[in-house]
Amino acid sequence: MKKSILLMLILTGFSCQQNTEEMTYPVTQKIPVSETYFDTEVTDNYRWLEDDMSKETEAWVGKQNETTFSFLDQIPFRSELKNRLEQIWNYEKLSAPFKEGDYTYFYKNDGLQNQYVVYRQKEGEGEEKEVFLDPNTFAEDGTTSLAGLTFSKSGKLAAYSISEGGSDWRKIIVLDAVHKTILEDTLLEVKFSGIQWMLDEGFFYSSYDKPDGSELSEMTDQHKLYYHKLGTSQSEDQLIYGGTPEQKHRYVGASVTEDGRYLIISGSKTTSGNIAFLKDLADPNSPLIPMDEDYNTDSYLLDAEGDQFFIVTNKNAPNQKVVSVSANRPQEKYWKDFIPETEHVLSPSSGSGYFFAKYMVDAITKVFQYDSKGNNMGEVELPGVGTAGGFSGKKEVDLLYFSFSNYHSPGIIYSYEPKTKTAKKYWTPDIDFNPEDYISTQVFYTSTDGTKVPMIITHKKGVEYNGKNPTILYGYGGFNISLRPSFSISNAVWMEQGGVYAVPNLRGGGEYGKEWHQAGIQQKKQNVFDDFIAAAEYLIAENITSPEFLAIRGGSNGGLLVGATMTQRPDLIKVALPAVGVLDMLRYHKFTAGAGWSYDFGTSEDSAEMFAYLKGYSPVHNVKGGTHYPATLITTGDHDDRVVPAHSFKFAAELQDKQQGENPVLIRIETNAGHGAGTPVAKTIEQYADIFGFTLYNMGFKVLPEAISSKPKG
Repeated sequence: MKKSILLMLILTGFSCQQNTEEMTYPVTQKIPVSETYFDTEVTDNYRWLEDDMSKETEAWVGKQNETTFSFLDQIPFRSELKNRLEQIWNYEKLSAPFKEGDYTYFYKNDGLQNQYVVYRQKEGEGEEKEVFLDPNTFAEDGTTSLAGLTFSKSGKLAAYSISEGGSDWRKIIVLDAVHKTILEDTLLEVKFSGIQWMLDEGFFYSSYDKPDGSELSEMTDQHKLYYHKLGTSQSEDQLIYGGTPEQKHRYVGASVTEDGRYLIISGSKTTSGNIAFLKDLADPNSPLIPMDEDYNTDSYLLDAEGDQFFIVTNKNAPNQKVVSVSANRPQEKYWKDFIPETEHVLSPSSGSGYFFAKYMVDAITKVFQYDSKGNNMGEVELPGVGTAGGFSGKKEVDLLYFSFSNYHSPGIIYSYEPKTKTAKKYWTPDIDFNPEDYISTQVFYTSTDGTKVPMIITHKKGVEYNGKNPTILYGYGGFNISLRPSFSISNAVWMEQGGVYAVPNLRGGGEYGKEWHQAGIQQKKQNVFDDFIAAAEYLIAENITSPEFLAIRGGSNGGLLVGATMTQRPDLIKVALPAVGVLDMLRYHKFTAGAGWSYDFGTSEDSAEMFAYLKGYSPVHNVKGGTHYPATLITTGDHDDRVVPAHSFKFAAELQDKQQGENPVLIRIETNAGHGAGTPVAKTIEQYADIFGFTLYNMGFKVLPEAISSKPKG
């Protein structure tokens, strides 16, 4: 159908209204497209919403936002939430310092700045500091963010990447770091890439060929590694790996040893598993030497000392270990255990010539220090129960840093002297929030199949378990990603209102290693949803909350989790908050780099069994007419080129068409925004005011909970 005719149909549809008891929605035109999967025909009524470049989709976005914000504007305490978010957000935030050349650098935000500013201090000049990079000057509205910054070996050169409008496509700018001047033309069309310097001569980066059609949604399937030599144009950049069918990978990355001698290349077809090659950079004609040729396991470079490499791997070690190997014989068969596998998942780092084995023990951090010979020097004492990050740096530095936080304690930065194993407070946030007023409790509940799953529940001390506490149950459950205790300013505001915040460590994540991950993938994905549903049932059974006061929330793969849970158990929850979710499981692999997620999901093309399994839980395909779904606020960004917004668009259209009852189904589409990273603070505050406002309002609150002496009527 021609676009002009389609636009007329859609705009005509907008002039009509479709009703629930209290809500009216713009009608989304149905233009059926049918496909056959293994003798099963599937009709997609909203395929046209996948075209992010069309005027029809643009018009739909405008009408949906108009409807959504008309609803949000009526929430009486929305501005009060926004004001409180601004108040609590407005405190100075710092990163740990790091040394490059003659300068010490750090990131800092004065409070409400949209982006962190990079500062530096020169050795021997006391407390005097200067701005090195201010991303707040990149765009007036703060939507261009600093996506990465790396320095050359000498520290005299730097390269940084920027993201515009939240897109995964980046630009790279090269600086004379000493004088803060741009050296050459900007590199364009870079995606899913680090920046790895080869001394002061140039750097390696990765990207895809620019797709035909939309950069935001067209498939990007062959990742390539390039070398950019300073002083030359990007068109002259040398293709290092990925330019042939034999080298086809969806993700290609690189690491350069600290001395600049060796390059290690990683190639992955999906988000799990990689092969690796070694190249001697001292010899331009040196071959690529295979190190690891097993796509079923993950391995990456941790550190190197001359010709000795230290590699993190889950080869024959689902909880990960560190091995050592010589550059002369780098193949997997020569690997020797350096830090052996234990019963807990390992996430190591290195700095000052030492190694730090960070373990997850039921999602809580424990750290052990090792010397350069692999001797265990004992446990590092942490300030409490929570998450510690850091313990990394160059070999020549004497002082390292680590951060520590949990769900109710803002992150504190500590300095750490490895030689004496001495930690001192380096920076404490001056925030209008008292962590002593809150408590986190870890429980273990039983999932559908008898599996024990941990969950941390956080709220104000003294909260009465009376079944009426507004509760957000947050989850992810995928891609070997672990949810560890960490502080969130927005969640602090939620808990100030008497809200409960609960986070279960679902299967599909990495909290208990590769086996835990694999227990929640492909045709075991239902385990993840069952774990989440069981967490909700636990909160209700313990009278912490009830279905009238329970909200579920998650983003990306967590958005899928919310979508699947609300379509399978709409009776269990009052509010659903799927963010940037993967919601069309039959077509997710058709967009951008989505095919790389097949390790976790499988695809509808794999087999009749896999197709049927995906269709059985795909949120877009399981919205049923005549059903009372929870009050739903779907959130996405129009520039999300990781999980394209068409997922959210189609899910919203299905829900609005079939919803019964008074619960609203709305979609909030942030313009000039992507998957989430780099979102300006101002926009983030507005989003949370809307999300929390929508949640509490639909739980029956007419004023903020802490502002009244009694609970609202259900």
